[in-house]
Amino acid sequence: MEDGATIKTIARIVEGNLKVNGYDLMHALGHGIGMNVHENPILSYKNEKTLKENMVVAVEPGVYVLGKYGVRIEDTVLITKDGTEILTKSSKDYCIVG
Repeated sequence: MEDGATIKTIARIVEGNLKVNGYDLMHALGHGIGMNVHENPILSYKNEKTLKENMVVAVEPGVYVLGKYGVRIEDTVLITKDGTEILTKSSKDYCIVG
């Protein structure tokens, strides 16, 4: 993800990575954050727009196994000219609940 990257292409890449591992991207990849928590741009394969420098977006791919469990790890990122700056610093350690 970087300034000028096409949202549709990014979503398709993530969708492809999940499919290789036997999962589907069951909802949008994420969304913009600004005055409201959920706003444009919607990070989806349906969106032909491009990311712009200084946009802030939530990236939250989800993996769900019907009738068993699901997981969604969300990061808030700043789009930069050359990539992203991750604004959230939460742990990515997995834990099993149940």
